[in-house]
Amino acid sequence: MKLTVLILLASAIFGYLMAFIAGFGKLSRFFIIRKISSLYVEIFRGTSLIVQLFWLYYALPILFDIHLGNDFWVGALAIGLNYGAYMSEVVRTSINSVAQGQREASVALNMSNFQQMRFVVFPQALRMMLPEFGNYLIQMLKATSLVSLIALKDVLYYGEIMRSSNISMAPTIYLYILLFYFVLALPIIFLTRKLEKMSKKGVAS
Repeated sequence: MKLTVLILLASAIFGYLMAFIAGFGKLSRFFIIRKISSLYVEIFRGTSLIVQLFWLYYALPILFDIHLGNDFWVGALAIGLNYGAYMSEVVRTSINSVAQGQREASVALNMSNFQQMRFVVFPQALRMMLPEFGNYLIQMLKATSLVSLIALKDVLYYGEIMRSSNISMAPTIYLYILLFYFVLALPIIFLTRKLEKMSKKGVAS
């Protein structure tokens, strides 16, 4: 349980960081930054998370002699990179969804581009991002079960050991694992609902 929670926290922090980097990168006025950001997003959205996990764990050390540290960080990095690519689109579309009139008003107030983004655009966009960020956090929780494939000793790893030694107990074991993830997801589900309510406060219907 401790490993599952830690993997979730590490991958979430890295995933949200990549989401903002790539999201703002795709909105950059510099062509090369937009292309690099788009390439990252398309690669990690267009390929399987399991394949990405195996690439970071097996392929990089063999082909390029690149070692990413212990298995924990490989798992967190794979999940973070994958979901960061998806969430970058949330960042990009939320920023683009801010009404053009808001931008024009900030120009009329003689704000710089940085001030427009910091004080006008980003606060409004962030409120739109929050519900989707909560949903993706639940998705990342479920994705942590994949780290058992690289021998990280999470809940599913121990469940597989128990199942292999007692096949007849497999339905019960998997039921307990299912309930574990559901119970662990409950606080995130409630948090997501809270974020949805917060995002709607003060918004005209």
